[in-house]
Amino acid sequence: MRDDFCAFILTHGRPDNVLTYRTLRRAGYTGKIFLIIDDEDTTRQRYFEQFGDQVLVFSKSDIASRFDEADNFGDRRSIFYARNACFELAERVGCQHFIQLDDDYHEFQFRVGPDLDASYSPIRALDLVLDEMLTYYRSIPAVSIAMAQGGDFLGSGGDGNAAWLKRKAMNSFICSTDRPFQFVGRINEDVNTYTSLGRRGELFLTIGAVQLGQKQTQKNAGGMTELYLDSGTYVKSFYSVMYAPSCVKIGLMGASHKRLHHQVTWNNAAVKIVREHHKKSPLTESGKR
Repeated sequence: MRDDFCAFILTHGRPDNVLTYRTLRRAGYTGKIFLIIDDEDTTRQRYFEQFGDQVLVFSKSDIASRFDEADNFGDRRSIFYARNACFELAERVGCQHFIQLDDDYHEFQFRVGPDLDASYSPIRALDLVLDEMLTYYRSIPAVSIAMAQGGDFLGSGGDGNAAWLKRKAMNSFICSTDRPFQFVGRINEDVNTYTSLGRRGELFLTIGAVQLGQKQTQKNAGGMTELYLDSGTYVKSFYSVMYAPSCVKIGLMGASHKRLHHQVTWNNAAVKIVREHHKKSPLTESGKR
């Protein structure tokens, strides 16, 4: 893997269960890996015992003082702080490009077969996949691109075609220190960010051909689980409504077992900018162009 790239695993309170680390190596990733923990993590010594100098520590209070948490609750159980710290940490370790990953992935998967039919197959040459994603990222003006998640394929119409792009980015962010941006809102920070910045013309994309396999939210102890259990999905989703009320609302998600979740009106969320050379010339006094 190229030397100016690294994988950041954002983790808290799970030093003995950083599943993503093993999954990266099994998928064929040979590049740099760093575990990002905060200075309020009571288990950080065990992280150092397990991973040594691959552990990077940042100050949660410092990030809280400089970035918009969107509340005054004083509860810092959130990945929001680690996400914002990554740009400065990447510069510290000499990497221009990085990918942010959660700590509970069990697989990296292809979602396309030879005929572009949706299928699951494990990735075993992740270096090549990430290199291609990074090449694509550098060729477009996106601030970040991401791998798909299983939920992205729900309601796709059943056409089986996973070779798509969506104007969003969640969970696995490929970023660059020369394209910095700020995550906003302590909870639901990914949706808050791609909707609020997307309305201003910033480009976020999800690549449908590759997918993360992740443990179900609220089923894995530690990390963000306790925060979601305490606050509930209504509070979680309403952060995005606060940031982008013109395109985000609260609705019901699911078939038989419905739950409250954010809903994005994409016609309002994704800015549509026409290139300048398509602009019509002004009318003359006679009404002719």
